[in-house]
Amino acid sequence: MTKEKYAELVKKRSKNSRIAIDCAKAFVIGGAICTIGQGILELFLYLDFEEDTAKTLTSVSLIFIGVLLTALHQYERLAKHGGAGTLVPITGFANAMSSPAIEFKAEGLITGLAAKMFVIAGPVLVYGTAAAVLYGIIYYVIEKTSLL
Repeated sequence: MTKEKYAELVKKRSKNSRIAIDCAKAFVIGGAICTIGQGILELFLYLDFEEDTAKTLTSVSLIFIGVLLTALHQYERLAKHGGAGTLVPITGFANAMSSPAIEFKAEGLITGLAAKMFVIAGPVLVYGTAAAVLYGIIYYVIEKTSLL
C-alpha cells in the first residue's frame, strides 16, 4: 500500500473531531474534579485541620480517589468523555501512575506492579524536574543580573 492510499484510507475511516464539544466537555469535567477537590479542602478546614494539613489531606484524598477509580475501571470511562480535563488535575497523575501498575499486577509484585508503575509517569517526572531546574537557573540568572 502506498503512502497516498494509506493517507486516503485513514482520512476516510477517521472520525472528524468536534473540537468545541470536546473542549467544553474537558472544561466541565476538569472543573468538576477541581470543584470536588475544593469541596474536600473546605471539609477538612471545617473539621478544624490547620490549612497546611488540610491541603495535604486534600491531595492525598484526590490521589486515593483517582487510584480507586482507576482500579475500578471508572476513570477510563470518565476520561473517554472528559479528555484532557481528566489529565490536568492531580487525579490524572494518580491515574497515569496507577493504571500501568494495575494492568500488570498479574505479572507479580516486582516484575509487574513495581516495574510498570513509572512507565507513563516516569518521563513526565524526569522532564518535569529537568525543566524546573532549567527554569530555576534562568530565573536566578535574570534576577541576579537585573537591577529591579
